[in-house]
Amino acid sequence: MYTLNPKINNQLSTWLIMMFWIISIMIVVGGLTRLTDSGLSITKWQLFSGFLPPLNKADWLNYFNLYKQIPEFKLQNYDMSLHEFKIIFWWEWSHRFLGRLIGLGFLIPLIYFSFKVEFSKLINFYIIFFLICFQGFVGWYMVSSGLVERVDVSHFRLSFHLVIAFLILSLIFWNYLKIKINNKISNKIVPIIPFLFLILVFSQISVGAFVSGMDAGKIYNSWPFMGNSYFPDDNNFVNLFKLSAFSDPSLVQFMHRNLAYIIGIFYMFILYSIYKNKIHELYWSINILGLFITLQIILGIFTIIYGAQIYIASMHQVCSIFLVSSSIYFFYINTKSN
Repeated sequence: MYTLNPKINNQLSTWLIMMFWIISIMIVVGGLTRLTDSGLSITKWQLFSGFLPPLNKADWLNYFNLYKQIPEFKLQNYDMSLHEFKIIFWWEWSHRFLGRLIGLGFLIPLIYFSFKVEFSKLINFYIIFFLICFQGFVGWYMVSSGLVERVDVSHFRLSFHLVIAFLILSLIFWNYLKIKINNKISNKIVPIIPFLFLILVFSQISVGAFVSGMDAGKIYNSWPFMGNSYFPDDNNFVNLFKLSAFSDPSLVQFMHRNLAYIIGIFYMFILYSIYKNKIHELYWSINILGLFITLQIILGIFTIIYGAQIYIASMHQVCSIFLVSSSIYFFYINTKSN
């Protein structure tokens, strides 16, 4: 609860859940932008002038000529037509448009609520707004890494960009739960357990971005083995403990697979503890969490088998939103004081 005024609380919760879904859409569009190799189609950061898309042929040719100057076009897409360029342009423009929409959609209501609610109760929202602004900078920092001497963005910067997006989404959902979840449960598990689980999920998101950034999902398209063995046969096990492992596609895919197994095993441990101790109030939340873990693992397997085919890979990312949200919910109800 932020105020004793039900009307203001309802307005806050409506605003937050709308922002949650808009940011979720942006995460999905961002994933599709990466899957379609569209992220470098706009080579300048135009905070205001980029709000509108090209309105005539001269504008289109200007954007296309700018794209022709970067390595991705010169080395990879040198035979691309203007029509083909428009396809990748619209993905990146939509992603940036949603970013601007999120910024305005958060700032304007925040100003409104600043006159209705004590500032001290809105500090969380100002932190979220700062992260949204910072995310815009990180997005350009990521894109700029692909404009010189390489045909893709840095997978490290891509990972950082994605993790911040999920952090913003999680903070918004957490504040939404603070308004909507008033009932307190009496039986809980130690909060450090769901927190560690959440850390594992975020670690998996980060490594998943490495996989996406290096197109590592397009190799070793078999399961449960990577080729003919559990460990990729193009590598040595000792390389897994080197910093360079995070830039090695086969090792990154190996990490992503095994983090999924670790998360699954940890979940089974939590599930067993809850049912063994008959904590009935946690049954629904832990079962929902298990549903999305199972679905995410299945989609992950199919993503690998089908070589990161765009529709399956996108569904894999959509499911990650529900997995993070259910993890946040499970963590929240176990930290809510009596």
